[in-house]
Amino acid sequence: MTGAPASAAGGTSGAKGVTSASGVPGAPGAAGETRPVRGGKLGAAAVNQASLWNIANILTMVRLVLVPGFVMLMLMDGGYDPVWRAWAWAAFAVAMITDVFDGHLARTYDLVTDFGKIADPIADKAIMGAALICLSYLGDLPWWVTGVILGRELGITLLRFIVIRYGVIPASRGGKLKTLTQGIAVGMYVLALEGPLATLRWWVMAVAVILTVVTGLDYVRQAIVLRRSGTAEREAAAEGAER
Repeated sequence: MTGAPASAAGGTSGAKGVTSASGVPGAPGAAGETRPVRGGKLGAAAVNQASLWNIANILTMVRLVLVPGFVMLMLMDGGYDPVWRAWAWAAFAVAMITDVFDGHLARTYDLVTDFGKIADPIADKAIMGAALICLSYLGDLPWWVTGVILGRELGITLLRFIVIRYGVIPASRGGKLKTLTQGIAVGMYVLALEGPLATLRWWVMAVAVILTVVTGLDYVRQAIVLRRSGTAEREAAAEGAER
């Protein structure tokens, strides 16, 4: 005979079992099973940790820095110079564009960090809030419009934190459309528009306010449903533990 049977020699799988599933040599376990290398998961976690100084966070920081610059440009020479208002619009537009790209880059390339989770929504609300307050201060936009939009944004943010122990309220299509419409409307108000375009911006802002209210009420509804379902699941789990 030229060799022993596979079962007697430990089997082909037993001979190859010294390599772990990740392709790194490891120690074979009982019955030819593989045993992962100690520290393998820790090494993978270290690789997946995104650096603070990644492109997504840098774009968020740029947006934060643009806020005081935008306010300065907006109020330059009394706030009614068309040239300075055009520069202010450019700063606002850059902030809105970076808002789109930093979130996309963070999700696509696994660059999500704790800093980004906190700073990104702050930067979003800071640039929008600064624009609305400046426009109302200059008399271009009624204060009640600024109050409705900012009140909704701050209220929904607080609501998210309140119900976060029950789950996360996902961003809806209506919410994304609201953000886009708000950005367009505020951008049109930042520019010194006249004639038909000045009338058009009023209608765009009206749509933005309606979407702001409607989506805000929808988020409240989702929060109530999420809280009820979360409470019911906890009560059911508690009853199951008592039995």
